[in-house]
Amino acid sequence: MQSKGFIKLIAALLALACVFQLSFTFKTRNVEKHAAAYAAQFPLEQQAEAEQHYLDSVQNLPVYNLGFISYTYKDCKEKELNLGLDLKGGMNVMLEVQVEDLVKALAGQSQNDPAFIAAMAEANEAMKEGTSKDYIGEFVKAYERQTNGGSLATVFVSPDRKDITLESTNAEVEKILKREAEAAIEASHNVLRSRIDHFGVTQPNIIRLPNSHRILVELPGVKEPQRVRDLLQGTASLEFWTTYNANEILSSMMTADKYLRSVQAEANASGESVGKPVAEKTEDAAAAGETSDLIAEIGQTEEPVAVQSARYDRAQNPLFAVLDPSFAGGAAIGAAYKADMAAVEAYLNDPAVREFFPADIEFKWGVKGDDRIDGRYMLYAIRVTSPDGKAPLDGSVITEAHEQYAERGASAVVSMTMNAEGAQEWSRLTGDNIGKCIAIVLDGYVYSAPSVRTKIDKGSSEISGDFTIQEAQDLANVLSSGKVPAPAKIIQDTVVGPSLGQESINAGMLSFLIAFVLVLLYMGLFYKTAGWMSDIALLTNVFLLMGVLVSFGAVLTLPGIAGIVLTMGMAVDANVIIYERIKEELRGGKSLSLAIKDGFSKAYSAIIDGNLTTIITGIVLFIFGNGPVQGFATTLIIGIVTSFFCAVFVTRLLIEWIVSKWGHISFSRSWSENFLNSTRIDFIAKRKIAYIATGVIVVLSCVSFAVRGLNLGAEFTGGRAYVVRFDRAVSAEEVRSRIEQAFGAQAGADAASVSSEVKQYGNENQMRIVTQYRYDDTSDEATAEVERIIYDAVSPLYTYDITFEQFRNTQTDVNGILNADKIGPSIAKDMTWNAIYSVLFSLIAIGLYITFRFKRWQWATGATLALAVNSLFIIGLFSMFYGLMPFNLEVNQAFIAAILTIIGYAINDTVVVFDRIREYLGLYPKRSLRENVNNAINSTLSRTINTSGTTLVTLLAIFFFGGETIRGFIFALTVGVVVGTAATIFIATPVAYDLMARADKKKIEKQ
Repeated sequence: MQSKGFIKLIAALLALACVFQLSFTFKTRNVEKHAAAYAAQFPLEQQAEAEQHYLDSVQNLPVYNLGFISYTYKDCKEKELNLGLDLKGGMNVMLEVQVEDLVKALAGQSQNDPAFIAAMAEANEAMKEGTSKDYIGEFVKAYERQTNGGSLATVFVSPDRKDITLESTNAEVEKILKREAEAAIEASHNVLRSRIDHFGVTQPNIIRLPNSHRILVELPGVKEPQRVRDLLQGTASLEFWTTYNANEILSSMMTADKYLRSVQAEANASGESVGKPVAEKTEDAAAAGETSDLIAEIGQTEEPVAVQSARYDRAQNPLFAVLDPSFAGGAAIGAAYKADMAAVEAYLNDPAVREFFPADIEFKWGVKGDDRIDGRYMLYAIRVTSPDGKAPLDGSVITEAHEQYAERGASAVVSMTMNAEGAQEWSRLTGDNIGKCIAIVLDGYVYSAPSVRTKIDKGSSEISGDFTIQEAQDLANVLSSGKVPAPAKIIQDTVVGPSLGQESINAGMLSFLIAFVLVLLYMGLFYKTAGWMSDIALLTNVFLLMGVLVSFGAVLTLPGIAGIVLTMGMAVDANVIIYERIKEELRGGKSLSLAIKDGFSKAYSAIIDGNLTTIITGIVLFIFGNGPVQGFATTLIIGIVTSFFCAVFVTRLLIEWIVSKWGHISFSRSWSENFLNSTRIDFIAKRKIAYIATGVIVVLSCVSFAVRGLNLGAEFTGGRAYVVRFDRAVSAEEVRSRIEQAFGAQAGADAASVSSEVKQYGNENQMRIVTQYRYDDTSDEATAEVERIIYDAVSPLYTYDITFEQFRNTQTDVNGILNADKIGPSIAKDMTWNAIYSVLFSLIAIGLYITFRFKRWQWATGATLALAVNSLFIIGLFSMFYGLMPFNLEVNQAFIAAILTIIGYAINDTVVVFDRIREYLGLYPKRSLRENVNNAINSTLSRTINTSGTTLVTLLAIFFFGGETIRGFIFALTVGVVVGTAATIFIATPVAYDLMARADKKKIEKQ
């Protein structure tokens, strides 16, 4: 009884935790609904700005109050359910930091040495071939070969470096180069994160991929893909600028504010915008004495004053209403909400307004919103003293920057060291600006503006500002970013238009609902009352699964929805095993309560083994997959855990509650009571037929590989793929002919020599176009050329004149390119090897687990061989029928995910059968091995058919209603479920039987 109480407590706590986590999603939706209602009051062209202004204004205000704790809108947004790009639309970019450029920069003049050039070429070739991920290591080995073990120190020694001397060994230099590369990658990651923060993207995801030079950037809802590409690939520009103090500028701001008020009044009176003569501005400036109180309030402080409510009316103070000077201090002259930043810039860039300010002033925004002032952005007054408009000092002079704790207090500081040239200019700069601020600017945004207290002569500085250790680390990374050039290059990008994302949501939800209802009906109709109890557990499972996904910050993708639906089909497997066990116990004459107890107990072993083997494949998927595949793996793993809890514990609580209340519960209907109960099939006798069929499948698959090969997707070959929508129905053959001719003519060869593919994608007005033209060139220029060729080829198929810009704009939601995917050759090679490794590791891991659990290698051999045949059959099927099916049979990351899922699913079925054989061998030791094996297969046949049936029901629902995006993926799963079930009975078990029979025979002969 105590254990039941504990389970009830755990279930209640889990439910409360999930409700709590999901509540943030509902709260953000509620706030955004209010924002839309607020924006609806404005003219249509102003609604987007008004809505953003509303959300900015509540960003740091409590919107969710639980009494003991409250959450701001920003907090809620961070905790809500994240939608992937395939559901929300947006852009996924993989960047690779060019370590080659870093090595060249560190080599200085030595980069012209022939041995250095040859070593760089060798390292580049090794990286292209995908044989190594360690560029520095490849370069060092190549240099030593070129110079017969020559010293690397002579290449990289520099007066500005203290860590490399002429006495440094090659191993020491290699270690330092790797440290510099790591710092450069981390700096690039920091720069990219900062750039994305200013792009206005909600819930961006910037991940530094471990053990590589790559950074993954996911931008949901982004509307300007080309601007993103330009922004992400730009070289970081770190500068140091002198500044004005706020009290020097505020009188000019007040004058500008008065001028704008008078202009606005005139415009309102006349109904048009009227400028004011410059001569009249000086009269208004005489009223500047009214600003004395404001200037006195700001004084000489370096920090913004305390947060206070806005006190400026837009009609009376146009400038101050959007740029509040109450928060000025140091070089900052005011603060503005993100939605108001454009208005501030428009005011301050007006030529008439500019005349109130010093001629050498320039305005720059702070890098991020300050939570102390409701997330507003500070505006800084920069002094431009150079005639050419360049900064007095740039980041190239920095040799070292790192964070550390201050000698006193708990705050952190940043230490910065410059080279000789920088130290000289830094001495002059700090000496001329004592009492003022020096702004540290990266990519046009101010990261910090510390005050100069004294002249700094030796080039070593300490920047303080009440930093946390994380803020200090970020600033140190910013300073390091200007040290050496290591630009990031896009090697893969995927753009999904919002219309395709919405279609994916609709298709995914429809398939989810249909599959859910079908599974509920299936269980309820077959197992009667107990089936309806499992349905309640299944509903609880979905609820818990969604709550756990939100808790972990997981991203929900379309394959993720497929994973949830598949989990539902697999979740009832545990209930089927339990119910069939209980029915067996009841047929054996046991009482209802004892049958329930023993049924659950005897089912645990098979359920646990089956779930663990599926989790193994899920983990492998997560490690080797990326993007949507990882989303699928995440939902699969979490779904297996939650389904185990619900099937084993929640279902048992419900069943025992029914029994205690009514004294009876039904586990079947009259027609399903003895379903497959009396089968006496001699499966072992038919094993030779199964072996022959297996051999035929293997031979046909190998022949198809040799003759037809596989329809490899761009993910494995490199290239570009587009989903194009037309304004009318078109034929794939017509589009293919035009595409092949266009690329063939462009390549100066026959059309057949240029690899391209055209396939209908969903409706008859949508086509998926894949091309390998210039696949090894991932530059934006090559992408634009490919898109131009496609446009020239297919634009005559439209019934109206569509421009090139309209065609390539993924955000139009009308026609043209809806989805664009670009994959460079290096990442394609990595994906290929990852796919191979993932399948091999899954088979090995499962084989080891089966060996460990069943104590005999024969079980593992049979199971692994059946899985390999199952996988080979699916791959062979894709080879035989691609181009013949009315849907896409492309071998891509999703296909590999399907293979691994099939492996996980099939081994689940195999484990259940093996577990029963093991049980029978213990219960009936005097029976022959053949009899025990046949009886075990027959006794689990009902469970096998029911589990396969529920899974197939869900898969068929997704196949027909889940949308074109995952149809090939679901086709592989559907065939895999059928073949996997058959492989368990006709391959895994017979092979294990033959091997064990042979081993037992040898044992007897030895005796």
